[in-house]
Amino acid sequence: MRCVNIVSFFERLFFKPSLLDWAFILLLTPLSLIYGSFMLIRRLIVFKKSYNIPIISIGNLTVGGSGKTPFAIALASKYKDVFIISRGYGRESRGLIEVSSRGDILVDVFQSGDEAMLMAKSLPNASVIVSEGRKEAIELAKKKGARVIILDDGFNRVDIKKFEILLFPKTIKNYLPFPAGAFREFYFSKYFADLNLVEDRDFKRVVNIKNPTNKMLLVTAISNPKRLEPFLPSGVIDKIYFKDHAYFDEKSLKEKIEKIGATSLLVTQKDEVKMKDFNLPLSIMELKLKINGDVLNIIDGYIKK
Repeated sequence: MRCVNIVSFFERLFFKPSLLDWAFILLLTPLSLIYGSFMLIRRLIVFKKSYNIPIISIGNLTVGGSGKTPFAIALASKYKDVFIISRGYGRESRGLIEVSSRGDILVDVFQSGDEAMLMAKSLPNASVIVSEGRKEAIELAKKKGARVIILDDGFNRVDIKKFEILLFPKTIKNYLPFPAGAFREFYFSKYFADLNLVEDRDFKRVVNIKNPTNKMLLVTAISNPKRLEPFLPSGVIDKIYFKDHAYFDEKSLKEKIEKIGATSLLVTQKDEVKMKDFNLPLSIMELKLKINGDVLNIIDGYIKK
């Protein structure tokens, strides 16, 4: 519980700081300037390698979720022989692992991580690879016949030549780099990207609740979980937030359901892939992204070029 409280504190500090939080932010600002400067110098001096294949990086400047996974799913669904390469955050494995091959799931969620498994299950015509070393994964994808490669969370891979897409939330209150703020680099680093896309302007989330019940317990392990609140249905009687990518214990969740009289767990699709074998009633927040047609035309132009 202490870990969850610490995570909640920093999520508030990063995304919705109070007046008192700004005093703490000011104390951390010198460290943020040092960190941001290091990341900028790194971006300027590192040589970018070209792989002679369309590579699209979907990233963000802030830590935590901004819609990268559903954006990757929405984009990958439009192409054939597309490979998604992810680091595989939260997985219990290391190294390069093929999660799926043109829709065939090859490993379990503990080896892939939750986001990679969600992409693999959502894309029957795509392939998914997880690897800390993105270059190694790119070479494997090319050998296996990739025509398009999508790098999930790839903006920080400054040594790879690619088409850069950055996703931004519609509101930002703290523009400082880590550790004083949520930004991985200085905010002006967005000008290194080819496209800067803002939620509700360039892409929009559409949420459908599958199997809703009248008394739902929201259980989720995503970054900044309060961003779910605008999409919550009526009938949510309690909420439990775990740290990002955390795995769940079926027994403790069952006890919580019984204690509060819930009729189902309300979970995201990212959470659901980690509950595959749970004998618990689930209501699922199915998220899809609608991407602006002009944005899709720009990306398609890059791929065809």
